[in-house]
Amino acid sequence: MRIRGAVLEEIGRPGPWAETRPITVGELELDPPGPGELLVRIEAASLCHSDLSVVNGSRVRPVPMLLGHESAGRVLETGAGVADVSPGQRVVMTFLPRCGDCPGCRTDGRLPCQPGSQANNAGSLLSGVRRLHRSGDEVHHHLGVSGFATHAVVDRRSVVPVDEDVPADVAAILGCAVLTGGGAVLNAGRPAPGDDVLVVGLGGVGLAAVLTALAGGHRVIGVDSLEAKLDLARELGATETWTPEQALEAGVRAPVVVEAAGHPKAFETAVLLTAAGGTTVTAGLPAPEARSSISPLLLTAEARTIIGSYLGSAVPARDIPTYVDLWRAGRLPVEKLISARVGLDQINEAMDALESGSALRQVITMEEAR
Repeated sequence: MRIRGAVLEEIGRPGPWAETRPITVGELELDPPGPGELLVRIEAASLCHSDLSVVNGSRVRPVPMLLGHESAGRVLETGAGVADVSPGQRVVMTFLPRCGDCPGCRTDGRLPCQPGSQANNAGSLLSGVRRLHRSGDEVHHHLGVSGFATHAVVDRRSVVPVDEDVPADVAAILGCAVLTGGGAVLNAGRPAPGDDVLVVGLGGVGLAAVLTALAGGHRVIGVDSLEAKLDLARELGATETWTPEQALEAGVRAPVVVEAAGHPKAFETAVLLTAAGGTTVTAGLPAPEARSSISPLLLTAEARTIIGSYLGSAVPARDIPTYVDLWRAGRLPVEKLISARVGLDQINEAMDALESGSALRQVITMEEAR
């Protein structure tokens, strides 16, 4: 079938991308779903730093690649062997499929799925195939989803069905920002009742961590260098907000600290703001060459723990229903993370806004792109 989508043509092209246009929007061919796959009509997709990191070259992926992974839509068709999802159901996309059999999948979310990671690096679906073409040539999938398009073919293991009352834009954000930020709190940090939770980096993932910690009844401290993001954290319910310099000077500490900025300086700050005996959770994705400097003595003398959390150490099929229940109860208002709604043709401009730090979650409603 013919679809419309946003394809990254070249990695690392200098900005502003509104001028250099590394992403083109146009028609592609999409194969029908194979065994174990779904054809999904995309309803909403939002921009995330995992998209940005491919555009700016922090994460090298094969191109041309149809971007987008934080998405939700309706199933139109199921491939052979799919019996637990039906046409018409709304599904949330998740950017790391889980095969269910590898050593990573047997860690209850702590480690990524090995075949899923390999497929993501290769730009294919979990089975190794590519269903996207343009003028007869293959186009790579982004993180098994390629959600910046009117339609997508995805592996069944890349989606989680949700009930009809969950709006598409909310569902999309649950599949990445909330899985990552919320899981960094619940699955990795695991604050005890009464523990403060401190979040360094108040972008979409960091504020999702803030909302999840608040939903758990924790006192939350937000840290960011941008005043606008500190203001938003306070609006969402954060008890305290500080710039990194202010927090360090004031001696602010918390037993659970989540680093969600993906920058080595933010990681160093998060470690310094962690209380003795506490846990630093690093959930941001810095460039591969990034390096930080911390004191091993600090870890030893204060019995600290540092733990990495990829995709919130999540098992999406287990965790997304939990977040849906919190959202439905009014305790996880993720719609407040939406900072703008943009058209698919504005994708380069939207990437510029994300790069500048001025945007949280920009949502593309695909109905307008058809």
